[in-house]
Amino acid sequence: MMEARTPVLNMSYLPATTDSIAEALEMKEPSEAITILYRIIANPSCSPEALRVKEQAITNLSDLLQQEKKAEELRSLLTQLRPFFAVIPKAKTAKIVRGIMDAVTKIPGTSDLQISLCREMVEWTRAEKRTFLRQRVEARLAALLMENKDFSEALTLLSGLVKEVRRLDDKLLLVDIDLLESKLHFSLKNLPKAKAALTAARTAANAIYVPPAQQGTIDLQSGILHAEEKDYKTAYSYFFEAFEAFNALEDPRAVFSLKYMLLCKIMVNQADDVAGIISSKAGLQYIGVELDAMKAVADAHAKRSLKHFETALNDYKAQLEEDPIVHRHLSSLYDTLLEQNLCRLIEPFSRVEIDHISELIELPLDHVEKKLSQMILDKKFAGTLDQGAGCLVIFELPKPDAIFPATLDTISNISKVVDSLYIRSAKIMA
Repeated sequence: MMEARTPVLNMSYLPATTDSIAEALEMKEPSEAITILYRIIANPSCSPEALRVKEQAITNLSDLLQQEKKAEELRSLLTQLRPFFAVIPKAKTAKIVRGIMDAVTKIPGTSDLQISLCREMVEWTRAEKRTFLRQRVEARLAALLMENKDFSEALTLLSGLVKEVRRLDDKLLLVDIDLLESKLHFSLKNLPKAKAALTAARTAANAIYVPPAQQGTIDLQSGILHAEEKDYKTAYSYFFEAFEAFNALEDPRAVFSLKYMLLCKIMVNQADDVAGIISSKAGLQYIGVELDAMKAVADAHAKRSLKHFETALNDYKAQLEEDPIVHRHLSSLYDTLLEQNLCRLIEPFSRVEIDHISELIELPLDHVEKKLSQMILDKKFAGTLDQGAGCLVIFELPKPDAIFPATLDTISNISKVVDSLYIRSAKIMA
């Protein structure tokens, strides 16, 4: 079986006219349309009209190659177009290069190819002295390296890039790089540096107009960092802002913003609000497995059931444990559920064997005993562990008596009156 060869631009060319593009788009077979578009691009004419038509042909060709999942052809197209880039303005070159690289990004399973392509383009832009384009390709390369978990190379690349872009004062690119740096430090669990990079991104963003998608990304990262600090109420407000921005743009990240909003509600013991948010007008657009996973966790949390929680983890492993943001909060959520479950089990008792609680909750005895002692120290309930008898003794919380604070307030007011009278009498005697 013969392999399909990548078309080259030295084939017999077609006139660079809108009629030729229309002919290509009318073709039923994508392969025929691709061949015609290659022949249009091969036209040597450099007239303004021909260049404009060829730019359109390149855009249509990259779209078709993306639909056909021909990532290697897109890569070779970038190499073949280098003579064409020499005759068009640098800004248009940057637009075409970014368009083709975006097309490769949309093809699944091309992570290594994208990294290799970015490295090639960095070398070419450096040789051609195209600084503006090189910086953007390097930023993209750093993002890909971070996704590939090659953190050290990504950090080295970003460190040099940040200094260079600050010197040129390119605010829009600086926002992107600072945001990327914040995500990178967060992945490395360096929260102070992640916050510092995010602050730098916000400072740069305040000086310019930031597109809604980029503002949504800043809000999303702010929410993630606040959630990491357990400030879930502030995190919720940032996730909500991000959700509104992404929802208006129909960006796929909207569902993740909504998912993290629900996570915040669960973490502040407001799991009952989850169903309401999902059934709202905005939430109904995103009903699917991501929201089902959060609803299952919310139901387990509301029922204070560890069993339901573990079932949700098993049923929605990809959505919960494999999501790095949600996964970071699962252990905390598990502890919360365990505490609530233990509180529910000990509610009817004033004295109960720890072994009996262990059987009811279906957890090891030493694990239950350790958790109960921690809860007593944290004043989650009043009680003591009688380790000799192997029992937990629960005390009733004393009701605060209102007479003592009132008495203290009265004495304080009398003291002020006496002091005032003493000062007045001293003045009269003088």
